[in-house]
Amino acid sequence: MGAYIIKRLLLMIPTLLGALAITFIIAQFVPGGPIEQLIAKLERTDQTDAKLNGGTENIATANTASTYRGARGIDPDTIKKWEKQFGFDKPAPQRFAEMAWNYARFDFGDSYFQSRPVSRLILEKLPVSISLGLWLLIISYSISIPLGIAKAVREGTRFDILTSAIVSFGYAIPSFIFAIFMIILFAGGSYWNWFPLRGLTSDNFSSLNLGGKIADYAWHLVLPLTAMGVGGFATTTLLTKNSFLDEIRKQYVVTARAKGLSEAKVLYGHVFRNAMMLVISGFPGAFIGAFFTGSLLIEQVFSLDGLGYLTYKSAVNRDYAVVFAALWVFTLIGLLVALLSDLIYTWIDPRIDFESREI
Repeated sequence: MGAYIIKRLLLMIPTLLGALAITFIIAQFVPGGPIEQLIAKLERTDQTDAKLNGGTENIATANTASTYRGARGIDPDTIKKWEKQFGFDKPAPQRFAEMAWNYARFDFGDSYFQSRPVSRLILEKLPVSISLGLWLLIISYSISIPLGIAKAVREGTRFDILTSAIVSFGYAIPSFIFAIFMIILFAGGSYWNWFPLRGLTSDNFSSLNLGGKIADYAWHLVLPLTAMGVGGFATTTLLTKNSFLDEIRKQYVVTARAKGLSEAKVLYGHVFRNAMMLVISGFPGAFIGAFFTGSLLIEQVFSLDGLGYLTYKSAVNRDYAVVFAALWVFTLIGLLVALLSDLIYTWIDPRIDFESREI
């Protein structure tokens, strides 16, 4: 297993470089880069000043040719200064090589527009995303797996039909719509004011004791996690149910029951480890979904300034330093989670031997 882990860790290097290269190439052809953003901001400022001066100001001060859209009238030296500031004065291959070398050392440079180290921005936003993603997975799997097993054992009963209707209804509702509904209902919108509306902690969090801090933190997570999890329960629950049903019908289960083993021994001693393989295989995707894509709209609705929202704003503002660094972090986390998923395979079923297979 040690050799397999080393191989997987080494294979992460070309995967990370490939993901970074694809994003870098796409960014070269996307209009409205960081320099164009500065040009547009400068033009808006000049237009505002001209209006304040009665419209007598002439915005275009020079006829200068430039490869940047909207750069007419801007001093070429200013354009060159911006290019040097963002590193665009170098050829694209050289910029990518330097970026890859810096990222290998987790040196992400500074944000283009926030004048702060990107690593510090990511570390500040990461706890919010981790809180949402990690707790969502723990709660979702803790409820969905036992529920899926119960539905498989009681297939066709009223319990099975009722729970299927509930989880399917939750799956059909967009998470942000459900979040807005809960704000109106439980966060002082129009009815009850039971839960906080924004943030992960209260203003007096630092003055609370340990128990109070835990309670305050959990209280702030209730609405965001409920909104994110209401649709996630269905997939894991139904996948668990179908996996168990498929295993329960196999011959080895009939044999185990014929030998007089208890139902609990049959389900959790024999069926569980085989049925859970499909569920575990979806863990990396579920983790990344909960960690990033699933929390983006929820972060906006509940004013949670996490890594997903930071990446979204940076992409809109063409702050490529933050976008590339966030992509690097998400890809690395996804690869590590996939490796962890394989290790869980071997823990549940020791018969699996990844080391004897070609990667």
